[in-house]
Amino acid sequence: MAQMVNEPHGASVAGARVLVTGAYGLLGSWLTKALLDRRAEVVVLRRDVQPGSALVLEGTEPQCTVVHGDILDAALLERLVGEHEVDTVIHLAAQTIVGTANRSPRATFETNIRGTWNVLEACRLHDVSRTVVAASDKAYGPSDTLPYVEDLPLRARHPYDVSKAAADLITRSYWHTYGLPVAVTRLANIYGGGDQNRSRLIPEAVAAVLEGRAPVIRSDGSPERDLLYVEDAVGAYLALLDLLATGAGAGESFNAGSGQPRSVLEIVEELCRVAGAELRPDVRGEGVPEGEIDRQWVDSARLAAVTGWRARVDLPEGLARTLSWYRAHPLALGLIGAF
Repeated sequence: MAQMVNEPHGASVAGARVLVTGAYGLLGSWLTKALLDRRAEVVVLRRDVQPGSALVLEGTEPQCTVVHGDILDAALLERLVGEHEVDTVIHLAAQTIVGTANRSPRATFETNIRGTWNVLEACRLHDVSRTVVAASDKAYGPSDTLPYVEDLPLRARHPYDVSKAAADLITRSYWHTYGLPVAVTRLANIYGGGDQNRSRLIPEAVAAVLEGRAPVIRSDGSPERDLLYVEDAVGAYLALLDLLATGAGAGESFNAGSGQPRSVLEIVEELCRVAGAELRPDVRGEGVPEGEIDRQWVDSARLAAVTGWRARVDLPEGLARTLSWYRAHPLALGLIGAF
């Protein structure tokens, strides 16, 4: 497939009216900032007050139109898209924690599946010109075929993974059935400054390093992950928006990742090294935690072929940037004091 858009990505969003759900999360906060930098008008949906969000800490929120509500409120979404004359939607809002999904599958399914079709219905009813919906590499499920490529079947098994696979299929059905110009992202594990959830590997390991304690690993350290720095993830979304603006990419799914799997133990050891901390990971687990996949990484060739996108920030540089961000914004992790 020939390359259809060129770098720098994001030129097509200038003057666009963009709704970002999940704007208070890690990817959403960075993506919102990038959209504003490219002269888009951004509407964000806020369910809860989140003073530790990067959107708030970095002063981005006042530059947006903030609508209070929930993606489970279909009528609100339809009104929001119509009244604000939204022409571009980026749907990131989700319940993203595997452990929470295992404990509370119904709430996860409500948010990740019903929330997605609510967003898509609002887009369909108001003829939104382009939409990108976040699925996940977890939708593939366990596989002996690695790296994941987009044509692999979705074989999710556990609640979070299944919720993302369902959202993925529902999203693409809106193109095939209704002609809604929508694409799906299946991104690797995103990391960077602004992730507030300390149940995840990087935020908790960063908090431990900044506090001078050994980072805890709740597996045996062997699970392998493909880590994608948040600014590279932003670039993937901007590239897809440009692609959709050409009339291509609708109804398709796109992987994005570094393509370089690392074990959990390697990742935490690298973080300690980058931080200059004389700490060793505290490995407390055995095997792979319940409900998680042991080995995952993605092939990004499809996205690269049509947009020229590629991951540019390697792991040491990404971890250094992440540490620097949290040192400047310790409240994001509930830390007190200067680092």
